Amino acid sequence: MRRRLVTVYVTLLVAACLALAVPLCVSIAARGTSDMLLDRINDTARFAGLAEPSVLTGSEGTLSGELAAYDEVYGIVAVVVDRDGQVVASSRPGLTLADLDPDGWPDGGERVPGPVRTALAGNRMGSDTVVWPWQDGPLIVAEPIGRSGEVVGAAVTVSSTESLRRATLLQWAVAWMVVTGLMLAGIASAGPLTRWILRPIDDLDEATRAVSGGDLDTRVRTAAGPEELRRLGESFNQMADTITSMLESQRTFVAYAGHQVRNPLAALRLRVDGLARHLGPEGAQDHRLALDEVDRLTRICDGLLTLARAEDAEHSTVWEDAREVVEDRVEAWSPIADRAEAELVCEGASGVLVRCVEGTLDQALDVLIDNALKFGGKGVRIVVRVDGPVLDEDGHGHLHVRVVDDGPGLPVEQLDHATEPFWRDGGGGAGGSGLGLSIVVTLLELQGADLTLRPALPHGIDARIRLPMTDERAPGSPATD
Repeated sequence: MRRRLVTVYVTLLVAACLALAVPLCVSIAARGTSDMLLDRINDTARFAGLAEPSVLTGSEGTLSGELAAYDEVYGIVAVVVDRDGQVVASSRPGLTLADLDPDGWPDGGERVPGPVRTALAGNRMGSDTVVWPWQDGPLIVAEPIGRSGEVVGAAVTVSSTESLRRATLLQWAVAWMVVTGLMLAGIASAGPLTRWILRPIDDLDEATRAVSGGDLDTRVRTAAGPEELRRLGESFNQMADTITSMLESQRTFVAYAGHQVRNPLAALRLRVDGLARHLGPEGAQDHRLALDEVDRLTRICDGLLTLARAEDAEHSTVWEDAREVVEDRVEAWSPIADRAEAELVCEGASGVLVRCVEGTLDQALDVLIDNALKFGGKGVRIVVRVDGPVLDEDGHGHLHVRVVDDGPGLPVEQLDHATEPFWRDGGGGAGGSGLGLSIVVTLLELQGADLTLRPALPHGIDARIRLPMTDERAPGSPATD
């Protein structure tokens, strides 16, 4: 926009300067010609009044002396001709009409300048003639000599236009220097003027970038600028206030819900832990799994609190062995998979440590395994695999944890929307709120991870969790297989 505005401004400036300079130059040339022409017309008219007796008698008398003195003083050739175009008297000996204007028109075998023909026809010369600097011909002025309404001859003056053309060029140069100076000054001011005009838009752009980068306290200054941009800035500030209020309300609700659920979970764990004395050896395994589930629910509540305090998420990360987390979740979901007549297996690398928000990988796997069991149907096979680590094009290491099923799957266009909040396939199958995957995506983004859904071959869904790895190792961590 800045470039377009500067282009329009400079174009209009140049057009305005040219519109000023061209008429000015024309006026300068016309004024100089007019002054010279009026002066020559007066002199020629005086000679026409003196020459009438000489033309009628055919005798030069004192006329040649008058013409010669005029030529000697002013350097202007003067000639008197009769009605046939024959020279009666001249300021210089031997002059003919052909010598006055070599480019004249033939007339009766002799070259007669146009102004002379006009005078011999009884017409006076007009004042609309303009001498341009590129014209090197003389200025010829002719006045008719008449007696009782009859033209008997003409008085002619021939003036050099060199000094007039030089003066015109000098004035043109001064005019163009002034116009060029104005043009350069205007072009030099284009940058500051454009910045001044676009300052409200630049402020709005900076505020928009700041808000999109997470700084929700940024606002646009609306004290100055055009009224339309002030209204736009006020609308932006109102929008930012609304978004901030909504996010704060959302964060407060999530934090409140996560905090309030922790107390019942703590009481539930105490009661479940107290059941150990009433159970026999055959129930010890189920009791341990129940305690693990209560602990997992507690971690989920902690994750909700972390989600509400996203800015502090980097301080609540822990080292985790991805294979151990996968094995733990597979073991926890195995009884449910057995009841659904599904096969749930664990594969992949072991001993690979990742730094992540505590409980994030657990929750992500729970949601993905739950969806695979829920929508995969009877007899589905689910493989939870740890792939990695791998290096991307930038040389950064990543670990992939995949949940692959051979169920019916979803079309590619629906997979692109499956992570959106409240999205459901509308197929009339098992229910759900449509929030599980979107919450997982949000928690993964807190630590720079992401979730992608792809079609599996020959059918099913391949859900991939990509976790960034770091060169830093946990104290006493095992080597990577």
